Amino acid sequence: MNEYVLPPLVPADPAANISDLLVERVRATPDLPLFSLPTAAGGWSDVTATEFLTRVRAVAKGLVAAGIEPGERVGLMCKTKYEWTLLDFAVFFAGAVLVPIYETSSPGQVKWNLEDSGAVAVIVETADHFARFDEIHDEVPHVRTVWQLDSGALESLEASGAGVSDDEIERRRRLAKGDDLATLIYTSGSTGKPKGCVLLHRNFVDTARNAAAALPEVVTPGASTLLFITTAHVFARFISIMCVHAGVRVGHQADTKQLLNALGSFKPSFLLAVPRVFEKVYNSAEQKAEAGGKGRIFRKAAEVAVEHSKALDAGHVPLGLKVQFALFDRLVYSKLRAAMGGNVRYAVSGSAPLGPRLGHFFRSLDVRILEGYGLTETTAPATVNVPSRFKIGTTGPALPGVGVRIAEDGEIEIKGVNVFGGYWNNPAATAEAMDGEWFRTGDIGSLDDDGYLTITGRKKEIIVTAGGKNVAPAVLEDPIRANPLVGQVVVVGDKRPFISALITLDPEMLPVWLNNNGEPADMPLPEAAKNPKVLAEIQRAIDEANTHVSRAESIRKFQVLETEFTEASGHLTPKMSIKRNIIVQDFAPVIDELYATVPTTQGNSLVL
Repeated sequence: MNEYVLPPLVPADPAANISDLLVERVRATPDLPLFSLPTAAGGWSDVTATEFLTRVRAVAKGLVAAGIEPGERVGLMCKTKYEWTLLDFAVFFAGAVLVPIYETSSPGQVKWNLEDSGAVAVIVETADHFARFDEIHDEVPHVRTVWQLDSGALESLEASGAGVSDDEIERRRRLAKGDDLATLIYTSGSTGKPKGCVLLHRNFVDTARNAAAALPEVVTPGASTLLFITTAHVFARFISIMCVHAGVRVGHQADTKQLLNALGSFKPSFLLAVPRVFEKVYNSAEQKAEAGGKGRIFRKAAEVAVEHSKALDAGHVPLGLKVQFALFDRLVYSKLRAAMGGNVRYAVSGSAPLGPRLGHFFRSLDVRILEGYGLTETTAPATVNVPSRFKIGTTGPALPGVGVRIAEDGEIEIKGVNVFGGYWNNPAATAEAMDGEWFRTGDIGSLDDDGYLTITGRKKEIIVTAGGKNVAPAVLEDPIRANPLVGQVVVVGDKRPFISALITLDPEMLPVWLNNNGEPADMPLPEAAKNPKVLAEIQRAIDEANTHVSRAESIRKFQVLETEFTEASGHLTPKMSIKRNIIVQDFAPVIDELYATVPTTQGNSLVL
């Protein structure tokens, strides 16, 4: 199949804007909790739909009193928390446009977002955020107002807006129609300057309404989720807005070190995460079992879980497998479910492919990971697996109101209610990205006979070896990254005689793994990068990945680096994707050394 188009379940409403979603929710369920805030005692305090709307209007009045006019852009630099979504809706109610800024952004990145968008004001959370803005303040003279949340900005806004009438806020919130600008979200910039994606009100309204209709088991009044990925990214931003529409209770925990405690007390019914989170959950559980002398039991339980899930897909679970599954459900699976709060039944995963093995494993824990696919330019989701019919290893079929097609060169193209309005002040880039109503994603993939999409990799990242072999890095990188020792992996080999890889070690898992394997847990990273046991484990992960590709595509040599790839080092985007071109440039001497000699083995790869 080369094209799959699914008609919308909910008709478009050209007059609707995002603020209508909150008003409609309050009208339908005024006393339904929409948010829960953490308390000092370790519990959660609910905020009803009515209470949230009241606060949104009060903050919107403060923005109006401060001189924010309809259509003007307002920057926001803040971690994932309740106040982020409060300000998001307050800006909508004031008739303005929010420009998210990642809280990890450098002063130069802050400057670009504010300068390119023409923002007239900026809201920062902390003194550190303010310092980064202050460093470039003179270079963005159009920014006339700055608020700092940690210094009582919300309370000040609410107090200063007391004289603004409800009628004025109602007038302003109704100004925007479906085709009007809702937000400018800047791409994370893995190559070149970030581009401002023009997302319209109808993109969020129509996509949220159709996605909720397609996922009634997941997003429904009474459901709940704990957000921990950044709301500055379109993925969490869309989910936040959809949850308001659908009546889903939302909590926030930006500190991933506190995530397990938060999950235990909040007890969400579904999660939103990237594959790395599920890899961490699995790897941490495995290493914890290993440390307790139960590693073999855990691995057997994992094997049974995968077999059980595959048997469900085949339509028959043998009696012996049922017995084993019931045993491990008591010994292992139930404890993992409890660690995630005990109520999680679904998880929506995006940003990168999730390995089929993890999909099957969590499915047997009664947690269905619904893989999806999308980009900032598609308002997050374009395809997603649904609970009633999902295929592990795919990103599912198109959402209602969305079409997917595969171009002759394998590129995935998207059209529909979710496709953005172009790049801000960049008509050339917009023209290059569009083929009529179809958006060229830059990703490579395929559709099966049922319209389910499988992602192969990025079009621009395809490696062509000196022998003319085309290699998609993700096919090799994703399974290697699932290993508990591996932090990041970058496959290289463009115009080279064979494929190689740069590997970094996971700083959190490394001490645990070393201890479990009879090595000092406090071994310094440079020493660990040369440790024979570490290298043997990396070799094992690479050998396993090589089984998925031909000999010509396999990794023949690798180098474990004595450093990490981080956002601060400039090698990762805010959503933790690798900046491949920067890494290849910065580690060019290491890569050249990999190719200084040709491997002579006929089987496994070699470490330099």
